[in-house]
This record gives sequence, C-alpha cells and structure tokens, in this order.
Amino acid sequence: MKAAAKDRPSYRCDECGYGAAKWVGRCPECQAWGSVVELTTAPSALRRVAAGPVSAPARPISEIAVEAARARPTGLAELDRVLGGGLVPGAVLLLAGEPGVGKSTLLLDVAHSYASSGTGRALVVTGEESAAQVRLRADRTGALSPQLFLAAETDLGALLAHIDEVKPGLLIVDSVQTIASAAVDGSAGGVTQVRAVTAALIAVAKERDIAVVLVGHVTKDGNIAGPRVLEHLVDVVLSFEGDRHSTLRLVRAVKNRYGPADEVGCFELHDAGIRGLADPSGLFLTRRTVPVAGTSVTVTVEGRRPLLAEVQALVAPSPLPSPRRAVSGLDSARVAMVLAVVERRGGVKLATNDVFSATVGGHRVTEPAADLAIALAVASAAEDLPLPPDLVVIGELGLSGDVRRVGAVSRRLAEASRLGFARAVVPPGCGPFPPGMQVYEAGDLREALRVLPGRG
Repeated sequence: MKAAAKDRPSYRCDECGYGAAKWVGRCPECQAWGSVVELTTAPSALRRVAAGPVSAPARPISEIAVEAARARPTGLAELDRVLGGGLVPGAVLLLAGEPGVGKSTLLLDVAHSYASSGTGRALVVTGEESAAQVRLRADRTGALSPQLFLAAETDLGALLAHIDEVKPGLLIVDSVQTIASAAVDGSAGGVTQVRAVTAALIAVAKERDIAVVLVGHVTKDGNIAGPRVLEHLVDVVLSFEGDRHSTLRLVRAVKNRYGPADEVGCFELHDAGIRGLADPSGLFLTRRTVPVAGTSVTVTVEGRRPLLAEVQALVAPSPLPSPRRAVSGLDSARVAMVLAVVERRGGVKLATNDVFSATVGGHRVTEPAADLAIALAVASAAEDLPLPPDLVVIGELGLSGDVRRVGAVSRRLAEASRLGFARAVVPPGCGPFPPGMQVYEAGDLREALRVLPGRG
C-alpha cells in the first residue's frame, strides 16, 4: 500500500504551479481551465550545481554597446508611438485582440512598411489562412513588396526552416495558437504547445536579432488566451481594441520593456486597409450649428493623449413602474451613481423618467473625469436647457456632490482650446489654464449646474 501511494501520479497547474493529487478541469488556485496536467516523473531533489562555461564575460555597464538595442521605426507613426520608437531587434511582441478587429491587416501593413524601407526582409507565417487569401488582402491594401515573404504553415519545424531560408529581420506569426511542435504532446493552442512554441521563437529571436510579432487570441472575457506565463516571456504585450460597428481601432501597450506602458495609438480601419489617426478627436464629436439639449463635451486621457469625447443623454417620462436606465460606451455602474447624485444633490427629478446615456463615435469612456460631463448632460436633457456649444466639462463627482480634481487638467484644456473650445468647467485649483479660455471652477454639482442657461 505504501508503494502504491508513492507511485500515485500527481498533477500540477501550468499557470500557477498548484499541485493536486487528482486531475481537475479548473485549477482551484488561479481558476484557469484546462491547465492542470499530469506529472509523469516525480520532481528531482535539489542538487548542488557546479560552475559552467559562460557565453560572454561580465563587463562594466558603461561599456555595453546599445546600438543593437535601438528601436527601428515601423513606418506607422501611431504604432511607433505605442512601442516607444519602433521595433527592437531581438524583441518579441504579443498582439492580442478579438476576431475580426483587424490584427492581420495591421501587421501586414507593418510587414510591408518594414520590407519597403530597405532595412531587411519581412516574413509573415500564417496558420489561419492560406497564402492566396493573404495575397488577396495585400492586393486590396497595396501591401506588396519583393522583400515581403509569405508562408502558410502550422508546424514549428517548418516555420524554423522558413526562417533559415529567408533570413528575415521581422517575423510575424499569425497566430501562435495555430502553430504546433511534433516534439511536444498536446494539440495546437493548448497550454503546453503554446508555451513550447513561444519559447522556441523567443530563442530564435534573441539568437539572430529578429523582431518577432506573435498574434494571440483572446477569451470571451477579453483576456489573452493561453498560459499566463506567455505574457511574462515576451517583451511587449499590445492590446488591439475596436468595435465592429465603428472604424476606430486602438492599440494599447499593456507591457513594454522598451518604452512607455501607458501609451495608446489610434487607427482607422477602412476598405483600403488601416491608417493612423494623429488627431482622432473629430471622430468623437458631432458638429452642430444649433445647440441641442442633453449633450456635453469632456476631455479624456488615453495613455498620455488627451481626446475629446461627446456625452449624450436623453430623459423621457417612463410608462413603466421601474424606469429604464440604458448605457452605451460608458460604465453602467458609474452612470447609476452619477444619476443618484444628480437627483439627490442637484435637485433634478429622475425617479419617474427613463434615462439613456451614450458616447459618440464608438469611444468608450470609463475614467472618473467624465462624471461631471455625464451629470450636466443628464440635467440638460431633463430640463431641456442646452449647454453652450463651446464648453467642455471636466471633473470627478463625489457622492456628496463635490467636484473632485483629476489629473492632467492643463493638458486636457490645451487640447480643447486647440480645437476651438473657449469655455470650460473644471474642479477648483487645477491651473494654469490656456490663455484666452474662460474657465469656471465649480466646487460642487450645484455650482456646476449654473452654467445651464436660465438656471441661476
């Protein structure tokens, strides 16, 4: 019986290392599905490790050459903004996004720009489409270059053979979940396969100074599919976001060893491909000649970039015992809190009314700096009093009705002033302000509501 207990197989989670005596479908520690695998051999005891040969002698840090690690521009200014200057030789990037958001289109444009710049060859390995399908997309977007190579493979060995033959400076793998190694058990896309394939590509990238971009799938919750260790292995993790019903696409840096990790790049997806938007604020505003009740403009900060966003609200009498509260592009919990503050602290009656709130242009606004803009839009719609068309509203709203300070107010107002807005409502003590802009500092919601014409 003791021998049977000793030989009993054990199981371990590939995500967090949790050990279990029997197999379970979901790890009780990290809650990952399908990550618990059987350990075929018992872990060996820790032994004393003898010193071995080194690959290169240690040197003073001031003598280390940095030229090989400098970023090279991709040809897409918005992507270079997110990456911190461009692609670094030997760096491994992971680009994740929902299906159909435009990941393959963006990376095909990156490969074309790299190949056309004369820096070196670009190799695109696709495991989800045939080579002919990618060629049709390249014809449509104009991404054809003699230095751009294309291969359709799902085997890791064949992929490495293409690297030996083409000798690219940029490798794009679309996607890492479709590549499998014959030397590793499991199907393509599994935890073991994804980890082995990524480790092999990282080793090749570091050894040959190849910039590698891996396309990753996402789960229904929006998280990157595969083992969590995948995000720790790569150098840069990018998130590609966008609404199917909007042409706007955002690239966010989730992790970046070579640049800022809070930057955002804006792109517009159209029939002829994808292009960067250096000034995307116009997509989120509605140009009107006559002011309309229920609209207000705020300035959000995406990464380090201020973007203007328009918040709209509609308040109508409800025939239902429980009035409806519908939200689009905003945080529903945050909007519910703002509505309660507007009714209790601002004296605006909403209990018997349906309230609908939304943003313009598919822009999702979640930061607290938009609280005051939502409150004024709702009050404007409820009392049918339009706000001035040249007014921007910035501020976080507290449950007591006070207007709290937010970050980067000067930068937000400078962007609003550049786009022609002459007046602003902000929390107190947020100066300096742009010259020529009329700024009203509101300490609480009742003071902010005075900007509504006819409401003293």
